[in-house]
Amino acid sequence: MRLPELEIKNLKVKSESLQGLQILHLSDLHINKKIKVINIEKLVAFCNSLEYDFLALTGDIIDCKVDKIIPQLKALNLLKKVFYISGNHDLFYGIKGLKELLTNFTFLDNKTTFIKYQNRDIALAGISDRFSKFFKIKREEKKILSFLKSNEDSILLAHQPKDYSLAITSNTKLFLCGHTHGGQVFPFHYFVRLFQPFLAGIFYKKDTCIYVNRGLGTWGIDFRYKANSEITLLKLINN
Repeated sequence: MRLPELEIKNLKVKSESLQGLQILHLSDLHINKKIKVINIEKLVAFCNSLEYDFLALTGDIIDCKVDKIIPQLKALNLLKKVFYISGNHDLFYGIKGLKELLTNFTFLDNKTTFIKYQNRDIALAGISDRFSKFFKIKREEKKILSFLKSNEDSILLAHQPKDYSLAITSNTKLFLCGHTHGGQVFPFHYFVRLFQPFLAGIFYKKDTCIYVNRGLGTWGIDFRYKANSEITLLKLINN
């Protein structure tokens, strides 16, 4: 995680019904024992200095057992207005312990809620990662689809781009995800595209805007090439 090199990525997203909403999007932090607490504190201070309506954290927060990084996670817990869902690494290393430490965050795996924005209720839902079945966690797709379909203004959080089909089916206005790291190291991009429908960036399908965040951390090796890490501030506009 190279915080000194990070800059906020401002991105305008077309959405008539959600015009003006600002979402800070983080993904794939991959916090491990090598990441110092001070780096997490800098990240938190940076994010909290920005203006946004809520922060979406789309999985893979951890990359080692929770009990090895308790100080780092306590520092991360100071982020404001966070809604998060699990990633495959979170499930593998311990989603239960993660939830117990991130008490300031709202956990959205298979859950729904509403966000008040300009006197309107915006529906927000999250779906557990596709690896959930290997950990005997049920993905409640029917519940999430029903909720999203019954609300005109809706946002869906998931870890993997593959779940964009849920957003399309339910006419969700905005779908946020991560997982790919944008390929992390070129030409690994081509390999990732064999398994995921989108690599990184913004896409429009029917009435849904899809955004795939390249993530903040790294996996395997602490190196990126032609796939810079990012913190994205999404501003929804009318045109």
